[in-house]
Amino acid sequence: MSTHRQIDAITYEAAVRAVSIAMEVGAGSGVKTVVSVADPSMTLIAYGMADGATPHSAETSTRKAVTSASTRRRTGLIPESLTTALPLGTGGALTTIDGGVPIFFGDACVGGLGVAGGSPAQDIEIALETLKRLGARVEGLES
Repeated sequence: MSTHRQIDAITYEAAVRAVSIAMEVGAGSGVKTVVSVADPSMTLIAYGMADGATPHSAETSTRKAVTSASTRRRTGLIPESLTTALPLGTGGALTTIDGGVPIFFGDACVGGLGVAGGSPAQDIEIALETLKRLGARVEGLES
């Protein structure tokens, strides 16, 4: 009988780098971005909030990050049949608002990135560009 398991999880250094990249990409797009990175256990690892960003975007970015970390899916591509059930069934902890992406290095899902502050279309654009600059996998995440 096995007594423990090992999981792949994003490092603090990589999470902070993802936040920094997303903040830079957001600023370049004119978006007052809020960025969260969570590991596969849905634990917040790194966070950043642009000056002047809307307060509710803080919660939204975190929900996007934990949703993608937990489901290993882009939040905006979660099946339509779950768009109501997922948020209700988790007490609002998870979301289907676009802007959340899983962070894969090779085949290992190490966490989730959540971007908020713009429209969902702007948020996902920032998130995907962040993954590219981070060197993470984007295949299958673009619509």
